Amino acid sequence: MSEPLQLPRVTDERGRPLDIIELRGLTVDCIVGVYRRERVAAQPLRLDVALFLDTREAAMDGRLAHTIHYGRLAGELRFLLESCRFELLESAAEAVCRYVLAPSTADAPRVQARAATVRVTKPAALTGSAIPSLQVHRVAEEMSYGAEDTPFGGVDIFHEGAGYGLYRLRVKPQGTAPTQLQRQGEGAELVLGTGLLLQGRPVQRGTAFHWPRGFSRSYENPTSMEQTILCVERPRLASVEEAVEAAAPAASLSPVQGVSYYPQEEHATHGGSEGHS
Repeated sequence: MSEPLQLPRVTDERGRPLDIIELRGLTVDCIVGVYRRERVAAQPLRLDVALFLDTREAAMDGRLAHTIHYGRLAGELRFLLESCRFELLESAAEAVCRYVLAPSTADAPRVQARAATVRVTKPAALTGSAIPSLQVHRVAEEMSYGAEDTPFGGVDIFHEGAGYGLYRLRVKPQGTAPTQLQRQGEGAELVLGTGLLLQGRPVQRGTAFHWPRGFSRSYENPTSMEQTILCVERPRLASVEEAVEAAAPAASLSPVQGVSYYPQEEHATHGGSEGHS
């Protein structure tokens, strides 16, 4: 079990201490490091996260939209760490902070975290002689995010590193995200909302897909609500326009098999009422 984080006292605009939700000891095998052996073989990275927020409204009405769904968040962070290829612990910590402090969307609502403390640890880096780690603290007010409008909706730019980019694709109601060709490298996507079609077939929220170079895919949103997808590109996008082409008919695209990153009960409830975690 991870040791407790050393947390600052964070207050709201009225001077009241904010509540804290923690995820401790999330261990993921991922690429992190600058040496050749670290670039070709995954190693364990341990993540501890503390989110500062106000849970008073959730305590009164019991709605997940007014707090943080820690089961989904754990899956999203595992996807992020597995899909990006970090050179430094500093890059991993910053990417996590920027993701957890980003505003949510209507298809995947959660309360806005005001601040985050993140610790990343490489337990196997020094073969047991010592355990390196990094702890950072960030506040939502210091974060700014780029965004690009597109014919299919838009792209939010969360974080870009030396060899990867972390984005959120927004597919507008009745919209179709164009076929994307991974010409330069690979991509991975995690569906955050419910109601999207991929290659013409329904896809469950929390399902991730890894795209090899040159693979074509197309999302359709037949719902009345904007739907979103967390996306990692390796290397990062030079521009959105260069990464997309006109949509191809779904029937002409190859079927795909995804991997679920959300708790199993998510699929049993089909997204549920967002009423409890």
